[in-house]
Amino acid sequence: MSRPRPEPVQVIKTRRDGALERLVSGVPYIAFLGIRFERHGDELTAVLPYADQLIGNPMLPALHGGATAAFLETTAIVELAWARMWGLIEAGTPEAQAEAEARPNWPRTIDFTVDYLRTGLPRDAYARARINRSGRRYASVHVEAWQDNRSRLFAQATGHFLMPGLDG
Repeated sequence: MSRPRPEPVQVIKTRRDGALERLVSGVPYIAFLGIRFERHGDELTAVLPYADQLIGNPMLPALHGGATAAFLETTAIVELAWARMWGLIEAGTPEAQAEAEARPNWPRTIDFTVDYLRTGLPRDAYARARINRSGRRYASVHVEAWQDNRSRLFAQATGHFLMPGLDG
C-alpha cells in the first residue's frame, strides 16, 4: 500500500494565503487603517503603511498614539485568530477545513497596555505578536512594533483576551 503523494508546495501556500486573506478581509477597521499582513510559514508580520491620516502631531510629525495602539491591538487579535486557524488548516480534515473557512469568532480584549518607547516617525511601521499563553478561555499576547530597525522598538504592548468557544 503506497502513501498518498504530498500536496505541491504552491497548493499549500495558496490555501494558507487564501485563509489569511479571508481572515483579515472581513474586518473593515483593518482596511480603514490600511494594515496588511505578510505571512512566512506560520509567522505573521503586520505592516501599517504610512498615511497622512495617521499623524497625530504635525509639528513633530509623529504617529498618533491611538493609531499606534490600534495597530498593536489588531496585530495581537489577528495573531490569536491566525494561530487557531493555522491548526485547523494543518489538520487537513474536511471538518477542520470547513471551520477554517467559516467566519471567525474573534477574541475579545480584556485589557491592553501600550508602552510608547519613542516617537513613531512618518513612515511604515511593522509589528509582530507573540502568544505567551493561550488556553480554552484566556490568552496573553505581547506585541512589538518597529519602523526602520527591528531592534529599535517604538512601541510594545501586552494584552489579555477572552477566547471564543470552539462551538461559537
